[in-house]
Amino acid sequence: MYFGVIINTLAIFAGGTIGLLVNKGLSIKIEKALMRALALGAIYVGVTGMMSGEHTIYIILSLVIGAAIGELIDLDHKIHLLGSTIEQRFPTSGENPSLSKGFVTASLIMAVGAMSIVGPLESGLSGNHTVLLTKAVIDGITSIILASSLGAGVILSGILVFVYQGAITFFAGGLDQILTDTMINDINAIGSILILVLGLNILEVTKLKVMNFVPAIAVPLLFFFFY
Repeated sequence: MYFGVIINTLAIFAGGTIGLLVNKGLSIKIEKALMRALALGAIYVGVTGMMSGEHTIYIILSLVIGAAIGELIDLDHKIHLLGSTIEQRFPTSGENPSLSKGFVTASLIMAVGAMSIVGPLESGLSGNHTVLLTKAVIDGITSIILASSLGAGVILSGILVFVYQGAITFFAGGLDQILTDTMINDINAIGSILILVLGLNILEVTKLKVMNFVPAIAVPLLFFFFY
């Protein structure tokens, strides 16, 4: 059940280590090319995954209701506020400023986002590790880029990713008694749509606040209790 989480964590450790060996940073041209390739990969995963949905009307309603909830509580803003709080708790001054800065920056990039939620949910609910394995590739390359510039703190972020995603996988596994295959497929489709948008955001085609749509993933559970 935790296979995808473990691979994702090891990818961060490996990528961060390689980044430290590079140590001089990657050129902006190469960095942009890598991120565009990763964005296309996320779009591919999103497009193929969203086809698993079985109830189009439920998926649309989930997105609408989830977006309303996300905007109401302004989840995206709260995530950025958390980042600011962490920055204050771990100031970047001192003997090794890159340690704290690398940890904070990498944690926010790799532990916050649609794939960080959808991936563990899929692993726990259906044993499908596709999203987490894809995320492992993305996080591994991202770790190389970040660690080459920000130092060893990027590697430490792997610990937070393991705990965060492992907890989601654990609790998701307890839902298999109430979730039907149809509901799981609809949840996967909603998550895949968010992954698609995430890829478009990376390419700067869209500028949607993806985190404000994350509550849509849980809306199918409401349909279960009311239906």
